[in-house]
Amino acid sequence: MQFTAITSPAQQVSTELLILPIFSEQPLSNSAAALNQALNNQLQTLIDQGDFTASAASTLLLPAVQGIAAKRLLLVGCGKAPLSDAATRKLVSAAIKSAKTLNITKASLLVDGLEVKQRDCYQITRLIAEEANSTLYVFDQFKSEKKPATQLNELEFVVAEADLAAAEQAASHAQAIALGMNFTKDLGNLPGNICHPSYLAEQAQQLAKDYANLSVEVLDEQAMESLGMGALLAVAKGSEQPPRLVIMQYTGAKDDSQPLALVGKGITFDTGGISLKPGAGMDEMKYDMCGAASVLGTMKAVLELQLPINLVGVMTCAENMPSGRATRPGDIVTTMSGQTVEILNTDAEGRLVLCDALTYVERFKPKAVIDIATLTGACLVALGDKTSGLLGNDEELIQQVLAAGKTAGDVAWQLPLFDDYQEQLDSPFADIANIGGRFAGTITAACFLSRFTKNYPWAHLDVAGTAWISGGANKGASGRPVPLLTQFVLDNL
Repeated sequence: MQFTAITSPAQQVSTELLILPIFSEQPLSNSAAALNQALNNQLQTLIDQGDFTASAASTLLLPAVQGIAAKRLLLVGCGKAPLSDAATRKLVSAAIKSAKTLNITKASLLVDGLEVKQRDCYQITRLIAEEANSTLYVFDQFKSEKKPATQLNELEFVVAEADLAAAEQAASHAQAIALGMNFTKDLGNLPGNICHPSYLAEQAQQLAKDYANLSVEVLDEQAMESLGMGALLAVAKGSEQPPRLVIMQYTGAKDDSQPLALVGKGITFDTGGISLKPGAGMDEMKYDMCGAASVLGTMKAVLELQLPINLVGVMTCAENMPSGRATRPGDIVTTMSGQTVEILNTDAEGRLVLCDALTYVERFKPKAVIDIATLTGACLVALGDKTSGLLGNDEELIQQVLAAGKTAGDVAWQLPLFDDYQEQLDSPFADIANIGGRFAGTITAACFLSRFTKNYPWAHLDVAGTAWISGGANKGASGRPVPLLTQFVLDNL
C-alpha cells in the first residue's frame, strides 16, 4: 500500500473515498464542520437523529454525496476523545475493512482533529499507516482458491498545512516499515519445510542483490566449526537441514562510524529436540525464527529509506530436531567464547545459538547490540501477547529501546537483570547451565546471554508473546518488532 500526505480543505479533497473520523459527545472537528456545512448540515442531522452515534469503530458509508469533491464519504466512529493506540488501531482497521470492499484504488483520511493520547501528527500518521497495512495484509500463497484481491492500494492523509512536513515524513517511514513488516510476516508464515536455514540465507542474499549498499556473508557448518561455535552447532546436530550464520552489513554512513548490530534467533522449526515439546500447537514452532525474520524486515526498511547509518544484522539459523545425532540433555559444549555449557534441556536452544552469535558480533566493534528472540514461554506468562520483554546490561540503551517502542506503538517492558539471578545457572560440571529452573525463566535466559555480552552495550528483546498471533482464524506472524527496531535506528541517526 502506498502512503501520501496532502493539505487541503476537507470539502475540496478529490478522492474516491474520504474517511472522516468523528468523536462522540463533542462538537465536530474543523474538518468535519466544513464538510457538514458543504453537505447542508447532513452530518449533524445523522448524528442528531441517532443514525450515526460515533461509537468506537462504527462505520457509516454515504455512497453518493453532493457538494464536496469526494465521491463517497465514510464516517468512522472514534468514541470518546482522546484515543488510545489500541482504539486508534481498531477504528483504522474498521475503516480499511469497509474501504477494501468498494471498487476503489485510493482512499483519503482526515487526520486533522484526530486526538490520540500523547501522539503528535507524525506519530498518529505512522500509527494509522502501519495499521492500514496490517489490515490489508494477506498470506494466501498456498491456497488453491484465493479471495479476490482488493484494488485499494493508496491511502492519502489530509492534514493541516503546519503538519504537512511531519505527515510526509511519517508516510515515507511507514511505507518502508510496512514493507519490512510484510517481509517479516511472509517469512514467519512460511512452513518449516520451505523456510529452513538455507532459505533464510538465500533471502538475505537476494536482499543484497536488490540493494547496492548491503553485503552478505553466509557461514556454513565448516566455517562455524573453525570458529569454535560449539553451542550453535549443538542445536543443529539432530537435523538434516544444515545451520547457517548469516551476516548482513549495511553501509549507509559516509564515515567508518561504529555500527549498530541486530542479532536474530532463527530457529526455523523447534521440536524441542530430545526434550520434545508437546504435540498440541507444535505447528506454531515454525515461528521460532521470527527474531531473525525481524532483522531481515528491519534491514529492508532501512534499505528502503537509505538511512545514513551503519548497521549489522546477524541471523543464527538452525532447525532443532530429535534424532540419533541430536544433542542429549547433560551434554557439555564449548562456545565460541571458550565458556562451557551443560545442556540440561535441549528445548532451551535459542540462547545456545544466540550466545555464539553475540560473541561473533564483537568483531564489528558495535556501538550497541540488540538481540531479538522468541526465547521463553515465561515471557508470555509474564507480559502476555501485547508487550515484548526487555533486559540488558546498559541502562541508557534500555531507555532508548523503551522510547523507540513507545514512539512506534510497538511497546516493550523492562524486566530486572540482577546478579542474584545468575546463581540459578550454576552447573557442577560446566561453566554454566543452559536453564535456571522453574522461576524467572525470562530473566535467567537473559542472564545466560549476558555472560557473552560483556564487551559492548547490549539489550535483549524477548518477543515470544508478540512475534505472532497464536491459534484461531487470525493466527499468523505480527511483523513485530520491526517498527520498534526501525524507530531505534531512526533515533540513532
